[in-house]
Amino acid sequence: MGRIFEVRKSTMFARWDKMAKQFTRIGKEIDIAVKQGGPEPDNNSALRRCIINAKAVNMPKDRVEAAIKRAMGKDKTDYHEEVYEGYAPYGIAILVETATDNPTRTVANVRMHFNKNGGSLGTSGSVSFMFKHLGEFKIKNENIDVEDLELELIDYGLEEIGEDSEGNIVIRTPFNEFGNMNKALDEKKIEVITAELTRIPTTTVELSEEEANDVLKLVDHLEQDDDVQKVYHNLK
Repeated sequence: MGRIFEVRKSTMFARWDKMAKQFTRIGKEIDIAVKQGGPEPDNNSALRRCIINAKAVNMPKDRVEAAIKRAMGKDKTDYHEEVYEGYAPYGIAILVETATDNPTRTVANVRMHFNKNGGSLGTSGSVSFMFKHLGEFKIKNENIDVEDLELELIDYGLEEIGEDSEGNIVIRTPFNEFGNMNKALDEKKIEVITAELTRIPTTTVELSEEEANDVLKLVDHLEQDDDVQKVYHNLK
C-alpha cells in the first residue's frame, strides 16, 4: 500500500513541477510582451497569445494579472530572449530558446548541459537552418469543415492545416504572418486553444531506442533549466 502511495506521490510532484515550469515560462513571456507592446491585450497581440496559453495550462487569472502588473513595475526583471544552437549525441540538432536576466549565466549552464550529456554547443546559425520558424494555432474541431476553413484562411498566411492526435485543428503560418492569422481568427470568432511560435524540423533523424534515450536525457536536462523556455530537436 505504501509503495502505491509513493508512486502516486511521485507522479503528483512531477505534475506540479511541470505546472510550475509552465507558469514560469508564461510569466516571462508576459513580461517580454508587455515591455514590447504595453499592458492592454486588445492592442498587444503577443500579450493576447500569452493569455490564451495561460488559460490552456490552467494558470490562475490572478497570476496572469500579477505578471502583467509586475512587468510594468519599477522592480521589474529585465529579461532577454536568447537562442542557442548545438548538437546532441548522434548528430541530432538542438535549438534552445531562453529568457534570461543574466545571459552569461545562461550560456554557461546551457554549455554545461550539452557537455555533460554527450553533446556540444554550436555557433549561431549552425543548426537553425534545419528548422522552420512558424506560428501554430490549435482550435477545437467543433464540426468545422477543414477544407472550407483552409480556403477562408489562405489569404492570411496559412501554410499548413491538419489535425493533432486529440482531434484539434492545427493551423501553421510563417513566423512573419503570425499577427495576421491571429487577427483573422479573432475577427472570425474562432476560439483558439493555444497560439505559439514554434520551430519545426525540415527533416528528422531516426535512432534506436537506446540512442534516442541518450538524446532525450539531454533535452530533459535543458528543459529543467530555469532560464530555458523551449527546446526543439530533429529526433524522429
